[in-house]
Amino acid sequence: MQSGRFGQLLVPFRRIALSILLGGVSACGGDAATDGPPSSAPADGTFARIQRDILDRSCVSCHRAGDANARQSQLVLTSDSAYLQLVGVGSVQQIARADGVTRVKPFRADSSLLYHKLSWIPGHHSRDYGQLMPMGTTKGVTAGQLEYVRRWIEAGAPRSGHVVDTAVLADVRLQSASFTPLGAPTAAGLQLKVDSFAVSPGAERELFVYRRLGNASDLYVTRIQSRMRPGSHHLLLYTFDESRTAFPCNMRPTANVVRDIRNANGTVNIVNTLPMACHVFFAGAMTQDFDYRFPPGVALRLPANTSLDLNVHYVNRAPIDLAGEAFANLYTADRSQVQTVARTLNLANTSFSLPPKQRTTVRTVFPISVRTTVLSLTSHMHSMGERYEIRVRRADGTETSVYVNTDWEHPGFTNFDTPIVLQPGDALVSVVTWNNVTDRAIGFGLLSSDEMNIIFGYAY
Repeated sequence: MQSGRFGQLLVPFRRIALSILLGGVSACGGDAATDGPPSSAPADGTFARIQRDILDRSCVSCHRAGDANARQSQLVLTSDSAYLQLVGVGSVQQIARADGVTRVKPFRADSSLLYHKLSWIPGHHSRDYGQLMPMGTTKGVTAGQLEYVRRWIEAGAPRSGHVVDTAVLADVRLQSASFTPLGAPTAAGLQLKVDSFAVSPGAERELFVYRRLGNASDLYVTRIQSRMRPGSHHLLLYTFDESRTAFPCNMRPTANVVRDIRNANGTVNIVNTLPMACHVFFAGAMTQDFDYRFPPGVALRLPANTSLDLNVHYVNRAPIDLAGEAFANLYTADRSQVQTVARTLNLANTSFSLPPKQRTTVRTVFPISVRTTVLSLTSHMHSMGERYEIRVRRADGTETSVYVNTDWEHPGFTNFDTPIVLQPGDALVSVVTWNNVTDRAIGFGLLSSDEMNIIFGYAY
C-alpha cells in the first residue's frame, strides 16, 4: 500500500516516462491477412467462411486463449469458441455497453460491435468503440468481407447454413483508415500539432516535440480537444515542474525539433528522455478523437510564456510506412469568466510486485489533506491489468465505488455531473487486479511488459 499527501503525489516522470496513459500496444492481424480474393475452399455455411477467411486469418493471433488481448477483451475467436462468444453476448467495451451494443445482435448489424469494429468506412461511428480491427494494420477487411458480415448479421447470424450470396466477396477493394485534420479553434484558443512523420514497417515510434505557446499573459483553458491519425497509442501534453532547478530540470528541449526516445538501433536515447524527469501531466488522450470541457467557470491555468512538450506513440505492424500526426486544440476564456482554477490529478503507486503465474489485487490509499473537488477520473494499467476500480473512502471508513475500468488499452474517462467533494481525512483508493501469466515477477515500469497503477483526473 502506498500513501501520501495529495499535494505531493506527482509521479516522478523519470521513472514512468508517461508513455503512460497507455502502456505498450500489441498488434494483431496484418496487411497480409486480407490480401487477394478469399479462399475458394469449401465452407460449411456462411459463419464457417467468416471464421476461416476473416477470424482465423486476421483475429485469432490476438484473440486466442491465454493472450493478453483475449483476457482484456474477454473474447476468444478460435473456431471452438467464436460463435458462442459473439452472438448475443454483451460487450465489455464501456462505451459500446453504455450504448446497448452487443458483440453480434442478430438482425441488427448497426447494434453489433463486430460490424462496427471491422468497418473502416470514413465517418463511421465504430471509432467511438476503441481501435478498429484488425489491429496493427493500415487496412481492414475487404469491402466484400465487410458486406458479407453485415448481411450475415442481418439474416439473423445463424451458426450454420448459407444465408449470404458469396458473390459479394468478389469485391476485394481494401478499406483504408481515413483522416481529417482537426480544424483550429473557431473561438478563442490555440492549436498545437505534431507534424506528419513516418513509422517504419514492423516498428514503433515514440517521440516528443517541444512547443512554445508564446503567450504574453496567463491562459485559462476551458476545453481540450485532440485528434490523431489512426495507429496512435496516445497523445500526451506536459508542462514542466518549475520548482525543480537542478539538472536536468534547469534545461529545456530545443523547440520544434522531433526528439525520438529510441535510437535507430532500438536503444533508448538518454538525452532525449532526460526532460521526462521534469514533466507534469497537463492533458492526454488514447483515442483518435477526444474532447473534454470543464464545467462553466472552471479552467486550467497556463502561466505566461508557457511551453508544452507533446508526446505521441505509434505502432506499425504493416509492411509499408505508416503516417503519424496529431493535433491538440486548447480553447481559452478571459480571466473574468473563470471563478475556479482547476489542477490535474496524478496519483500513482510505483512500489508493487506481481508474483508470476497468479492473479494479484493491490489496494492503494491516497489520502487527501485539503478540500478537493474531483471533476473527472481515469486510470492507467498495462496488459496484465484486468480491472481498475477507484473508490472514495470517507474519514469514517465507509467506501463508495466511483469508477471501474476493465479495458487496459482504452480506459474510460469519467466526468462527474455532480463533482465529488473530498474533505481532509478522506481518500481516493485504487483497487487493481492483474493476472501475471509470465514466469517472472512484474513491477512498475515503462515497458508494456511492465505494469502501472495510476489515477489521472481533473480537480480543484
